[in-house]
Amino acid sequence: MDFSLTDQQLEYQAAAANYAEKIAPDYKQREKDGFVSAELRREMGSLGLIAPELPVELGGRGLDRLTSGLIVEQIARGDFNVSYVQVVGSLVGQILAQNARPEIAAEWVPRICSGESIVAIGLSEPEAGSDAGMPRLTAQRRDGGWVLNGTKSMSFNQSADAVVVFAKTDPESGRGRGISAFIVPLDADGVTRERFEDMGTTAVGRGAGHFKDTWIPENHLLGEEGQGFTQVMKGFDFSRALIGLQCLAVAKVTVDETWEYVSRRRAFDQPLSKFQGVSFPLAESETLIAAAQLLCYQTLWLKDQGLPHTSQAAMCKWWAPKVAFDVVKDCLLLHGQFGYKTDRPIEQRLRDVLGLQIGDGTAQIMKMIIARQAVGREFAP
Repeated sequence: MDFSLTDQQLEYQAAAANYAEKIAPDYKQREKDGFVSAELRREMGSLGLIAPELPVELGGRGLDRLTSGLIVEQIARGDFNVSYVQVVGSLVGQILAQNARPEIAAEWVPRICSGESIVAIGLSEPEAGSDAGMPRLTAQRRDGGWVLNGTKSMSFNQSADAVVVFAKTDPESGRGRGISAFIVPLDADGVTRERFEDMGTTAVGRGAGHFKDTWIPENHLLGEEGQGFTQVMKGFDFSRALIGLQCLAVAKVTVDETWEYVSRRRAFDQPLSKFQGVSFPLAESETLIAAAQLLCYQTLWLKDQGLPHTSQAAMCKWWAPKVAFDVVKDCLLLHGQFGYKTDRPIEQRLRDVLGLQIGDGTAQIMKMIIARQAVGREFAP
């Protein structure tokens, strides 16, 4: 078992680290602005830091998925929200590359990789949450295409140019059946957007897309009709590992800063780091981060090898965000009154990583997936 990185992986890791260092000073300003600028996205794209695992002919770099994870990890150290551009880019880019008609993939995937466009993902719905198997968004054939009616929750609500949605095309079918996936340009007739006022990840800009008699051409169907849920959902195993590394990176940079702070800050005539009550929690945090990080790396490696990784991906998604939140919270407390101030990034990181215990699959759903992989659906919740 080889834990070393290749020269190419180290090269992209370093490029992402340099980019993260450049964007870090404006982390809080982007929260106030409420968006990630197109200029930053295009710079990411020019460096090959968005969906680099996609084929070269579609604008990617043809790299392995582990490299994609290393990139997310480094960018998140500078700005958690900017790193989400890469997470969504890899998830949606993969969905389109594998399921879209060739002309649609050629239109959208290069724009994702270059940072020119964001294509959001609309799986859940405001009133359904984790019940993605019974969408209320409907799609009906009409005039050589499809007409959509309903609402979807999505990230990058204000910035995205299009969204991949899951809609019911067979209303008589049961849970998880008769669902088709579509790509919908957000400038289509009948589309309106609503921004949510969230407590964190405001630069990502979560919200809802409302579709009222929105017509799209036939070729905007992704994969086969009625098979969208089973075909497209496979891509989420990949993004769950990326999200794990995204959250852990925030925890690690916060731990690094806290070690520096407690080594410099003095109480009772000695550095705070001399006290076991201070250093032991940080040592525990280092251990938890390292263990969760290896799990995420393993998941991406398994995907690169074409091996099963659904359980590992679900473990990444429920455990890593929880570890990250707990670690950042403990670090905030170790900073004392200074950690509670808003002029430091710790409180923003705490709010940002909390959202990933909800979005893209809750811990309860992930644990159900793990149980079903272990004993089968008939014996699991």
